[in-house]
Amino acid sequence: MNIFDIIGPVMIGPSSSHTAGACRIGLVARKLLSSNPVRANITFAGSFAKTYHGHGTDKAVIAGILGMLPDDLRLPDSLRLAKEAGLEYSIETADLAKCHPNTAIIRLFGSDGTEVEIEGASIGGGNILISKLNGMLSAFTGENNTVIVAHTDAPGVIADVASAFAMFEINIGSFRLARPHKGQQAIMTLEIDSEATPQILELLKRQANVTQVVYLKAH
Repeated sequence: MNIFDIIGPVMIGPSSSHTAGACRIGLVARKLLSSNPVRANITFAGSFAKTYHGHGTDKAVIAGILGMLPDDLRLPDSLRLAKEAGLEYSIETADLAKCHPNTAIIRLFGSDGTEVEIEGASIGGGNILISKLNGMLSAFTGENNTVIVAHTDAPGVIADVASAFAMFEINIGSFRLARPHKGQQAIMTLEIDSEATPQILELLKRQANVTQVVYLKAH
């Protein structure tokens, strides 16, 4: 336990779980989209579904999608700011089996036609866990520097990515591969012990069969 766990995050209230964590889930979705979001479909489950109006969870998620951090003083006005920015959004609730009590599913559509969908949970103290990315199982928290590598499942891709990190002397702290079907789209999630430089990110993008590289710097 550290002092952050005791005093909680720096944030706009009222709740670290329902506001700060929710904002971070929205922000991760925006970063993974890699383009300007123009539409968001948001689904709340568990306690989020029951209390999002009173706790401002809707405002927090939209704030994150707009690129705000949990301590941004504009967070309470995010719904108005979304309208001004031309961001269309819908919010619905769902009863999801075996999900964390504070769960949000966010599907974002970008101005360039790209889209991304994540399922994330606010697990307390402003901390989050992203459990699904584009329908594939994932597991990252945003507490560590994280590199997401989308690629076509093919021999040698994992070795090439690992070699790139070794070339730049960057240690991989954890690794997860999601591959629903052999030979199709797959996602590597790598938490690393130091920052990823622009040079290694560019090298990763040039690897054969790699389709997208997203870097999420620890908050």
